[in-house]
Amino acid sequence: MILRHFLTIALALCGTLAAAAPKPPTADEALLKAHEAFRAGDALKLAKHAAALEGHVLEPYVEYWRLKLRIEELTAREAHQFLHRYAGSYLADRLRSDWLKELGKRAEWQTFDLELAPLVQDDLEIRCHAWSSRLARGDDGAYGEAQAMWLEPKELPQGCAVLAEKMIAQGRLTVGDVWQRVRVLFESGQLAAAKRALGYLPPEETPDERLLSQAAGNPEKLLASPPRNLDSRPVREMVRFAVVRLARSGPRAAAEVLVAPLGDRFPEAERNSLWGRIAYEAARRHLPEAVQWYRRAWGAELNDEQLAWKVRAALRAGDGQMARDAIDLLSVTARQDAAWTYWYGRAHAAQGNAEGARAYFLRISGQPHFYGVLASEELGEAVAVPKPFHVPAEDEVAQAKRDPGLARALALYRLDLRTEAMREWIFSIRNLDDGRLLAAAEVARRAEVFDRAINTADRTAQFHNYQVRFLAPFRDVFREQARAFELEEAWVLGIVRQESRFIADAKSAAGARGLMQLMPATARWVAGRIGMNYSPQRVTEVETNVTLGTRYLKYVLDDLGHPVLASAAYNAGPGRARRWRDVKPLEGAIYAETIPFDETRDYVKKVMTNTVFYAAVLGGKTLSLKQRLGTVAPKSPNDRFDENLP
Repeated sequence: MILRHFLTIALALCGTLAAAAPKPPTADEALLKAHEAFRAGDALKLAKHAAALEGHVLEPYVEYWRLKLRIEELTAREAHQFLHRYAGSYLADRLRSDWLKELGKRAEWQTFDLELAPLVQDDLEIRCHAWSSRLARGDDGAYGEAQAMWLEPKELPQGCAVLAEKMIAQGRLTVGDVWQRVRVLFESGQLAAAKRALGYLPPEETPDERLLSQAAGNPEKLLASPPRNLDSRPVREMVRFAVVRLARSGPRAAAEVLVAPLGDRFPEAERNSLWGRIAYEAARRHLPEAVQWYRRAWGAELNDEQLAWKVRAALRAGDGQMARDAIDLLSVTARQDAAWTYWYGRAHAAQGNAEGARAYFLRISGQPHFYGVLASEELGEAVAVPKPFHVPAEDEVAQAKRDPGLARALALYRLDLRTEAMREWIFSIRNLDDGRLLAAAEVARRAEVFDRAINTADRTAQFHNYQVRFLAPFRDVFREQARAFELEEAWVLGIVRQESRFIADAKSAAGARGLMQLMPATARWVAGRIGMNYSPQRVTEVETNVTLGTRYLKYVLDDLGHPVLASAAYNAGPGRARRWRDVKPLEGAIYAETIPFDETRDYVKKVMTNTVFYAAVLGGKTLSLKQRLGTVAPKSPNDRFDENLP
């Protein structure tokens, strides 16, 4: 009896100890911990978790992370083993990129040249190392090609900075070139990078630090009492910078400075260049003086961004000839943008040249983007989705599912490592033909990775499936809420396609959440207005998110009265959407093209185009894009808006 009693106690104790022992992490948990260790730079913890991941679909990532942490001491043998094992994969290309940068730092040019050829992804720093390698071989032709790097409107990576110092030492970059880079950086608002570029100047060309500080921090004061003598370039450049700085906050104030006696103290070419800068800032604020100030910049060498805004200012002013002239001056690359092809055609049409207009519209008609659709409509063609829809066979889908890169991407999505997943997926589909693209899109759709399904189907050139390009997951919810709030379902879906690509738990860098990307304050405000029992934890619930999002969209549409304005407001806020109107009625396409925020301009064009295609795919209203864009009513002192709208 006593022995049996002790055995019972012993067995119970063993059971308690076994229950208390921590469970070993699952493979997925170990992978996430390995990722955390990699991001923290902890090689020991990474090695510990790596031991549990043998055979895991993401084991190559663990191998890559371990090599990346040791990149400075990596041997050629270790690099080649990985590159051979995963040849053709995203991770092989990524390690090759890391390895090339390290070889460039070491100036091991012979090995660098051998490893460079298979690299797929472009990288500015690697290009700079490649130029340095050519220079080491005596190929001075690299100097000319490297000039483009010098005018990048941002801080140069280390490999490019080393190359720039070499070019200066060899006399390939002059004092004038340094000032040109400083101007580019000043105009791009890259003050810290500009100060570093000034360090390349010889002492006698270096501007006074106090003058630079005043030009940057208090340009009005400097320009109210400028230096007596502008003959010295360092002094003149600082005064010029003060005008540029002032133009960013107040184009009219900057223009007043330039028409004052101070303006005549600049050489004509520099004065005209400053008028171009002031006109650009004015155009982005929709100031009517922008057109006049662009004319005062006659002969100045304007960059593509300044010329693009010259076109936009001309469109708002109804000056077709100025729009044509500005488009003619764009670089060859910039002129290929569909927007300028369309507006060039419109300018021809406005001047009575129907054949010239038709020639330009034909260049882009039929293309499934904003200006392709508008061009088709100008030619009298109704927009229709390509049919029949190309549906991949099951064996094609199965083959796509077995692709190692796509399998890794889906595993990364499952673990919410979305950045890595997206890069892996994009790399893996880059060379697929239409059939294989649609098979990959179907794999993503079945895995409910809707953003990849849509974006992959979007890439096809000849065989299409617009039911996948314009997916409508959760359609019952969207249909119900669109009807409840008297909104066009196709427009709501067009918004969501652009906001989240139907990823229910999507989260933006700014903190917007869910399918309709609601900011916390907006979600609370709408919930309060409709009496919803709401908590922030519910914002990614499909029905909750769509209810709040569609109700907010209804508030905005009722307040602004136009879907183009409401689309702009959904992205950038109602106040901005109102301010971007004109004092006269404005064609909806011109309103969209002249939105000053790049993101919102692109957003509105895509939302309105999405709406046309959703209506076609789902059987909604058969309105043309031009009808949907309509005319935006002018500003009026009698306007009454809901100032409480977030």
